[in-house]
Amino acid sequence: MLIFTPKITNRIKYTFQLVFSTVYNINHSLTDDIDFFKSYNFEKLNYSNKQIDDEFYLRPHGLLDEKGISDQDLNISKWNKLPIFFQVKNCILPFDIFSASFFLVSRYEEYLPHIKDRFGRFTAKESFAFKNNFLEIPLINLWLKEFQKIIELKFPEIIFPKKKFTYQSTIDIDNAYFFLEKGVVRTAASFIRSALQLDKESILERRDVLLGKLSDPYDTYDYQLKLNEKYNIDVLYFFLLADYGLNDKNCLTQSRKFQLLIKHLSDYAKTGIHPSYSSNDNIDKLLIEKKRLEDITKKEVKFSRQHFLKLEIPKTYRNLIELSISDDYTMGYASYFGFRASICTPFYFYDLEEELLTKLKIHPFSIMDATFKYYLKLNPHETLEKIKLIIDEVKNVDGHFISLWHNETWSNYKEWEGWMHLYEQMLIHIKK
Repeated sequence: MLIFTPKITNRIKYTFQLVFSTVYNINHSLTDDIDFFKSYNFEKLNYSNKQIDDEFYLRPHGLLDEKGISDQDLNISKWNKLPIFFQVKNCILPFDIFSASFFLVSRYEEYLPHIKDRFGRFTAKESFAFKNNFLEIPLINLWLKEFQKIIELKFPEIIFPKKKFTYQSTIDIDNAYFFLEKGVVRTAASFIRSALQLDKESILERRDVLLGKLSDPYDTYDYQLKLNEKYNIDVLYFFLLADYGLNDKNCLTQSRKFQLLIKHLSDYAKTGIHPSYSSNDNIDKLLIEKKRLEDITKKEVKFSRQHFLKLEIPKTYRNLIELSISDDYTMGYASYFGFRASICTPFYFYDLEEELLTKLKIHPFSIMDATFKYYLKLNPHETLEKIKLIIDEVKNVDGHFISLWHNETWSNYKEWEGWMHLYEQMLIHIKK
């Protein structure tokens, strides 16, 4: 499809690539030559403020012609039962689908002043999607599903490649073991703390695990591997390899047992770095952590997800790009489930401050185990019902569903008692 626009900006290039190449997977080209556009005898779309003839015409709102970041006046209305904004008149769509998609997927609102949580994160409740009740649906994919029907009526000769629902399992290893590999000082401190609390059960349990009489409760890896093999699931592990800190309480990175675990899992699954909380403000720390994983696996690290989901746009992504990370999996919220960028298709990061399309691919996840337990205070049954709704939403648009789990979820230990089988129940619903 040939698309005419009077001025081909980087935002326009990015957004039409997102819609036609990334989501639709059909060829398109842009032109600002009106004479060439008029003489073109095949499928074409006019994206300008003036209709030329009786061509397929969409009126722009103007966001894609702008530079810089400013408050946007957004008013919600409905189209085909879907919320819309950036409304326009006198064309086949009642809103500028391209400007609206760009606003959501670029995370435009996260560049604007906002209230952060105690970890310095943009929160779900601050988002335009949450405030307008569409966080739980992949709105961009739903818009484009309806838009595709219009294109097919106008141009029946255009063949849209068939898509299918896909799933990616991702597992964060924040704390590989509950008792093991914490070092002499931390282990001794834990014994002393349990003694002061008169917690005899913890003292005996820690002792027995350290002596090899009991398995560490967080050592659930064989069970994970068996489940994923049983259901033929593609898995990606993210490892926290930070120096010990207030928000980075992982195993000792020099632990032989921990390193052997990483090597073992990397034989069965893809692996990525889980950049520490403290590395978000220190790219040198990020480089050290990335190199640690590369030294262990003997593989170049290309995948990343931020610990605590500490994502500061654009700083975090610029750091990843500088260290040649190609794919990031942080796009989601800790406090709520759903679609942070309103899309269930991997997409490329657009740097709004630099007005630059980057090569960093963003893989948005939509559910995390800890969200349901710690933030929403749901039980496993209630959680499964929410997860099923999200899966069905993604299936409805033939999208890509990404889940986020932690190794302790399978432990059936302490606060995770009763959660062990939730992951498999999710997989059963996915395979339906």
